[in-house]
Amino acid sequence: MKTIKGITICTLFALCSLLLAGCGSKADENKSIGEVKAEAEKMDTAQIRAMAMKYKESIIAKTGEIDKLLNRLKGIPVADMRGDDAKEIKAEIERINKSQSALGERFVVYYNKLKEKGGDTSGLEI
Repeated sequence: MKTIKGITICTLFALCSLLLAGCGSKADENKSIGEVKAEAEKMDTAQIRAMAMKYKESIIAKTGEIDKLLNRLKGIPVADMRGDDAKEIKAEIERINKSQSALGERFVVYYNKLKEKGGDTSGLEI
């Protein structure tokens, strides 16, 4: 009897974990704003908050990537700033900035929808 109860609890826990994880959904900078708005409209506040948090985490991760690249750039002598290494680093920083900006636009959609539905926005500030 204890074994069946244990298996049932483990199964329920696994199912709940899948639901909370959003079945693998992630922050997608390539998804159109219209798609994001349509998805957010169909979600409850817990799902919206989870998606907003994923976008926030992705934005923060991009900030860390930029910081690392800026530190590499600082290590390049001024005389070599027009060289290939510096150009590559600057191009990568620009690419990450564009990505971060796109993520931010989508984050705002989820954040505003969460506010509109009266959900908890604490901890979502960037």
